[in-house]
Amino acid sequence: MSLLRGFKTILGSGSSSQHSTGFTTARTETDLFPVTRPEIDGEECLRDCDSCTTHYPKKFSIDESDKLYGHVKGWNTHLIVGTGQSDWVRDVTDIKHTVMHAVGKAGVERENGKIMLSASNMPSGADDHDDTVEQGTSDCMLLPSWVMIEKVAPSQVDKLLTEVVEQSVTNETPLTQIAQEQNGHAQTPAVNGEGQTSENADESNNRLDPAPVPASISSSFTIKHIPHDYLILMCSHKTRDARCGQSAPLLRKEFERILRPMGLYRDIHDERPGGVGIYFINHVGGHKYSANVMVYRREGRRKDGTDEEIDGAPLAREAVQLIWLARVRPEDCENIVKYTVLQGKVVKPKSQLRGGFDRERGLTSW
Repeated sequence: MSLLRGFKTILGSGSSSQHSTGFTTARTETDLFPVTRPEIDGEECLRDCDSCTTHYPKKFSIDESDKLYGHVKGWNTHLIVGTGQSDWVRDVTDIKHTVMHAVGKAGVERENGKIMLSASNMPSGADDHDDTVEQGTSDCMLLPSWVMIEKVAPSQVDKLLTEVVEQSVTNETPLTQIAQEQNGHAQTPAVNGEGQTSENADESNNRLDPAPVPASISSSFTIKHIPHDYLILMCSHKTRDARCGQSAPLLRKEFERILRPMGLYRDIHDERPGGVGIYFINHVGGHKYSANVMVYRREGRRKDGTDEEIDGAPLAREAVQLIWLARVRPEDCENIVKYTVLQGKVVKPKSQLRGGFDRERGLTSW
């Protein structure tokens, strides 16, 4: 059995803080991620943006009293399906002839743990006018592997789950470079001339190799790296809650205003390397805490835009952190970009942090 298949997440909050994977549950908001401190980060971290021109409607009201942290149920991989839409029916797995429907039928509990399934406004990648393309064919992002699987047809979902998702790293897989240093050798699969994993390869290496990604993991799929250094995912599911449909476009407008002068803004069609990709996704839970913002950060990127190396070997292009925030308002966006997206710090942990993971430190919120 593959080593990755032993990585099972403990779903929900338990009495034990130690996971079977060696990861630990961070008991408090301030244990999970670094928190901004004015003596280190400057007085700006204490102030909301005073120059933002975007604001929520006056009647925009959310729950401000509940404790947010510690109530997110864990998952292991995040599969994001491009639909080209920003709103969906109440349950996206009910949309027939789609990848979401097929995943729902196949089940989200997999060999390497639970999938979080999201529909996204990311383009589907399929030509709707091509009669040879199966209805519902979509490009999919897989995290924390930080890869794009191109043109997945609903009829291929079983293969997608077994050949790609179940062989991928998870939220509780130690980062590749750390694993290499601990084990004293590279953690990459042996591949034969036909692009398939060799039967006599070390089973602990039988997983999706994050760097470099083979041109094709199997005869079924073509996989490439997600070009962005950071991802911001926001719930825009208006059918589930009108506040999500209101907040997501307004936050994107404000994030764009801040990121564009920095050269970091990437829209959904922009595949230039680096920058921040911003995508809408369907309901993630907790709409009464709108807006929900999930920040994925990959490792190994220098400020000069080059990949970092350790002893001459490039770091894996994988998500090192997921920082899940709620109650985000436009005036929060400037500090979220400056500190959370670019530095992995949380500005308002007590009032905004719902949960997440840090693979470098071996911590999760669940």
